Amino acid sequence: MASSSTNSYNSPCAACKFLRRKCMPGCIFAPYFPPEEPHKFANVHKIFGASNVTKLLNELLPHQREDAVNSLAYEAEARVRDPVYGCVGAISYLQRQVHRLQKELDVANADLAHYGLSTSAPGNVVDLVFQPQPLPPQQPPLNPVYRLSGASPRGTGGSYGTFLPWNNGHDQQGGNM
Repeated sequence: MASSSTNSYNSPCAACKFLRRKCMPGCIFAPYFPPEEPHKFANVHKIFGASNVTKLLNELLPHQREDAVNSLAYEAEARVRDPVYGCVGAISYLQRQVHRLQKELDVANADLAHYGLSTSAPGNVVDLVFQPQPLPPQQPPLNPVYRLSGASPRGTGGSYGTFLPWNNGHDQQGGNM
């Protein structure tokens, strides 16, 4: 991460540039929103607001701030793309995919057992069959309407299901993320 002192001499951090203010040497945003990533702060500001992010960062210990900013940026991007579910939609999809793949694995193991590959001596194919760990108990679905540190989602745009980890790094307009 770039330090605030280098950003104050070269160019303002993405947050100060977006907010059209002078980036001071002790700027709380400078280490986490470098000038090369203006979209990162723009999304965070659109969803959570600069004031709420400032309050959150000031309440955290310095070693916790980077993780918090990364989390805010991820959720903000998800909320911009899918204002209703955010990243919960992607997580739910992945959980369903794991469950489906678990069922496919169980069927494949049953087929192997059915064809007699799992009997007889050690070193047989049965030793190569994957023995899955049981899935954790299903948790109740998360409430998709939640708020972080009192910030209210203000973003609009995006469509359901467009923010998914398997979209090959392309956004809706066909550009790279």
